[in-house]
Amino acid sequence: MEPLNPEDPVSIGPFRLLGRLGVGGMGRVFLARSAGGRTVAVKVVHAELAAQDEFRRRFAREVAALERVGGTGTTPVLGSDTAAQAPWVAIGYVPGPSLRTVVGDEFGPLPPATVRALAAGLARALTHVHAAGLVHRDLKPSNVLLTVDGPQIIDFGIARAVDTITDGGLTSTGAVVGSPGFMSPEQVRGEKLTPASDIFCLGSVLAYAATGNSPFGTADSGVHATMFRIAHDEPDLTGLAPELAGLVRACLGKDPAARPSAAELVETITVADPWLPAEVLARLGRHAARVLEAEAEATSTDGTPAGPGDPTPPPAPKAPERRRTGLIAAATALVVAAAATATYVFWPAPDRGIDEQKNRARGTGSVAPRPAGIVPAAFLGAWEGVLRGSADHPRETVRIELTQGAANAKAATYVQVADEHLCMGRSRLVSADEDKVVLGESDVTTSVPTGRCTAAAHQTLSLRSPDVLEWTSGAAKATFRKARTGTDIVPATLVGTWKMKNDPLVYGENADRYTDEVTITQGPIGAPVFRNVQVYPRQDDEGNLTGDAVSCTWTALLAGSGTPLVIGPGTPDPDASDADCHENGNSGYLTVVRSEGKERLLVFPMLDGEPGEYYRR
Repeated sequence: MEPLNPEDPVSIGPFRLLGRLGVGGMGRVFLARSAGGRTVAVKVVHAELAAQDEFRRRFAREVAALERVGGTGTTPVLGSDTAAQAPWVAIGYVPGPSLRTVVGDEFGPLPPATVRALAAGLARALTHVHAAGLVHRDLKPSNVLLTVDGPQIIDFGIARAVDTITDGGLTSTGAVVGSPGFMSPEQVRGEKLTPASDIFCLGSVLAYAATGNSPFGTADSGVHATMFRIAHDEPDLTGLAPELAGLVRACLGKDPAARPSAAELVETITVADPWLPAEVLARLGRHAARVLEAEAEATSTDGTPAGPGDPTPPPAPKAPERRRTGLIAAATALVVAAAATATYVFWPAPDRGIDEQKNRARGTGSVAPRPAGIVPAAFLGAWEGVLRGSADHPRETVRIELTQGAANAKAATYVQVADEHLCMGRSRLVSADEDKVVLGESDVTTSVPTGRCTAAAHQTLSLRSPDVLEWTSGAAKATFRKARTGTDIVPATLVGTWKMKNDPLVYGENADRYTDEVTITQGPIGAPVFRNVQVYPRQDDEGNLTGDAVSCTWTALLAGSGTPLVIGPGTPDPDASDADCHENGNSGYLTVVRSEGKERLLVFPMLDGEPGEYYRR
């Protein structure tokens, strides 16, 4: 859990906010507490989705259906306001780790008796979901939380509302919605889903729990290859205990009509008690203790961390404190969507290159005068760092570029990008010496989405070596490294036109109706170097394909010069997009890999999700 940002509300409805849990494709999620002391998770819909009337209608219908879901194994809806300017829904909070965390990171494959108990618990939860007229649509290990009393399914139902405004299962950056390794054949083909789809996904989840591997492989060999295996190949159940084979294979039948129902599974599976191994139960206790400790810390403060942008009003976030405890494994698993990350500033006009000023003060001989200004030569140039995530898989990045200037001059330009926003601006130079540069308030020059960013307060740059410095802004901290500058930032290996392959065996007879193409051009930081064109069949209210097509074109600004290459959220091109095209709420990062002798462009969203795959045209 992260502390609240200055622009975050103190409460939403009757719930007092304690902190932030994360962010996802649908919105932000806060940890909160009711007046009666119950801990809840409050999910707030992204503004770009809330602005769409069709999404609002479907979201309201889904929440109404979710309120009818009750019983063991599901998190109850405890409050909602679907008519609010920012629609929200509050669900019960489960302080337990996800199945993915337990199997993938902590314990490993679970014993057969535990897997059978897991199957019974999840099937019991699905009976409640299906009885409410819902299909989960995204059952996977990270959406299953483990508690002493049994497994809990999270994020049931909401995916239906989100799917209606996406292009048949792909986001606007070409990333597959959900995890391809845990989709059903009918989901892969874009067909209308029934409860039987959840049963297939349950089979994949059980296989993962028992072996530690997805039965259809991972996206390492390609998203479409994984989807093809789901639709046409038999599952790989290597390592599966013989006593589980019949159960798992029945769930993984290609024919939806041949799969057992959730109710049939509940009736036929016997459950051991306790259902979890002793080591996992001990871990659950430690998880719960860390959650209580984090809640106590949040309650003992005013919820507002020190940092840049204090005390600015909404709608722009500030850099979150980087204090991450062991609670994260449990808390972030609470929801697929989570709480919005921080936004603090800026970026200037991109035409202000600084290569000619870089290291100018070093000169040659005593006749080369130092430029007018106070910035030491070692600081001049561009620097980039990762605030969240890793260098290979960034979740939030910052770039700052320093030119020479006097005190109080706007000598720094800044770009900060996270999963759903990009902020650019200029920062005022406060002071500088040989070891440290201090920047003051900033002016926002570019905000994607519009109006999202707010200017930061003070930032400090401390030199650690000629190529490394430490950046701090309030509680936020990152290590920065020297970065490229100029007008040609994009690596040559990325430049060109790339096209996604639509395998007819995956997309069926409508494969030729889908087009997904990316063009990457050369340019400086802040330039619209990324262009994505998608054409796909229009769907009616029931999710059936019509004879019409929707054509959408998005552009995204360059936000970094490193590898992978970071871009901001996509913005629709009004001259090349239909009225149905929506804002692309996710920033991303790009990299090129070679597979079977061919170059593959991978477009990752800045959140948990599989990349879109493109090949040179």
